[in-house]
This record gives sequence, C-alpha cells and structure tokens, in this order.
Amino acid sequence: MEATSEAPVTNYIALLGVPEEKIEVLPGASADLTSVTFSIKEEDHTLGNSLRWAIMQNPQVDFCGYSIPHPSEAKMNVRIQTTERTNAVDAMNKGLDDLKMVCAMVKGKLVQRLEEGDYARTD
Repeated sequence: MEATSEAPVTNYIALLGVPEEKIEVLPGASADLTSVTFSIKEEDHTLGNSLRWAIMQNPQVDFCGYSIPHPSEAKMNVRIQTTERTNAVDAMNKGLDDLKMVCAMVKGKLVQRLEEGDYARTD
C-alpha cells in the first residue's frame, strides 16, 4: 500500500546535504519512506550505476535501480526499497557516503602510486 507523505520527505532531503534543486522525491513515496523514487538532476549512467552498486551493498536494501527517463532530459531516477529497519532516504544517504569513501580511496591509491613512480611509462 503506497501513500504520499510530503512533510517527512522534505525534512529528510535537507539532511542529505545536497542542494534542493539537485534532488527531489517523486510522488508515490510510501508513508514510512521504505519505498522512494528520487530524481537527481544533471546526472547520468556514470553516477547511476556506481550509486546503485553502493546502495545495494547495504543489507537493509531490498531493491535499488536507476533509469534515465529520456536521453534529452538531464536527469536520472533512482528507486530504493528497503526493509522496515531503515528507510530509503537513509539508504540513499549511506550510499552517497559509501561511494564518496570509495572514490577517496581510489584517488588516494592513485596519488600514492604516482608519487612512488610505481607505474609503467610508454613513449
């Protein structure tokens, strides 16, 4: 049973630390927020696939998928469904944090290897 609940969703979005115009919750979110579809502007498959992967690492997430509604629209929709022990907004927040951590680790390793000169050079 899906019911729209605008007030709690608005309050949660502010917690994500993302500019309001960047992300929005589409109509149809469940009242307990265990099932939410987010629309993220100016993003595509580059973020979509990696964010979906990061969110699915959370054992409290039952489903996460993303779609690009139309190639001419600069937005991506992310659908998250969770168990009753968490909600989709918290799962999105954790996924974003986890993805940032992975990116920081990769960047750290790259910088380390470059500083060590531990790479092959081609001329």
